[in-house]
Amino acid sequence: MIEQTIDIPTKDGATTTFIAHPERGGPHPIVLFFMDAPAIREELRDMARRIATVGYYVMLPNLYYRRGVLELADLPPLPEAEARARMFELMGSIDIPMVMEDADALLDFADRDPAASQGPAGAIGYCMSGQYAINAAARHPERIRCAASLYGVQLVTDRADSPHLAAQKTRAELYFACAEIDPYAPLEMVEALDAALKDSRAKAEVELYPGCHHGFAFPQRAAYDKAAAERHWERLFALFRRNLA
Repeated sequence: MIEQTIDIPTKDGATTTFIAHPERGGPHPIVLFFMDAPAIREELRDMARRIATVGYYVMLPNLYYRRGVLELADLPPLPEAEARARMFELMGSIDIPMVMEDADALLDFADRDPAASQGPAGAIGYCMSGQYAINAAARHPERIRCAASLYGVQLVTDRADSPHLAAQKTRAELYFACAEIDPYAPLEMVEALDAALKDSRAKAEVELYPGCHHGFAFPQRAAYDKAAAERHWERLFALFRRNLA
């Protein structure tokens, strides 16, 4: 495995990005891996490594670089409630247009790296970033052939870039993994998303994970569910095989 951490120039500065890909057999299809609200950490790097080991060029960018934050663990410690408020404030400091500009910069960088394929690419996003993965597919319909939202939030909103609308603007195959018990994406939202996608005939699947809580795929979270996490890996790798081979 080849691993590197690089500051990739963007319109607003530079995003520190963890990149992992196999040592042999390249060039490898790109997978953009958008972080969740708790930011970059070894848990996410390990997940990026798992994807890379099966043949992909994985890019895990820091989305909080505009605020000068990389890992929350590096910030001054706060009481739990204040630390949580700080995290949500950081989450609210970025939006879809900002992250789409970051995605442009990531793809531009990868296209100059011989280890990365210039062919079909994929995108995934957990929690706050499910919406970013789906919008990346809509922004680059000729390039991003598959995208996945894993217990994503704000899946159905009244904005023009709501994921349920962005999904209708791409030919990419989309996958939405939704936790049954999720205060950030309640069942009513999941049902509305599923109905909208079926009405539009988007190439998409909405799968509910029964009995699972938000965050079920993260091994360091109390919500971790091993069986569900392995199912989500199975779904992701099958999605990549169908579209990025």
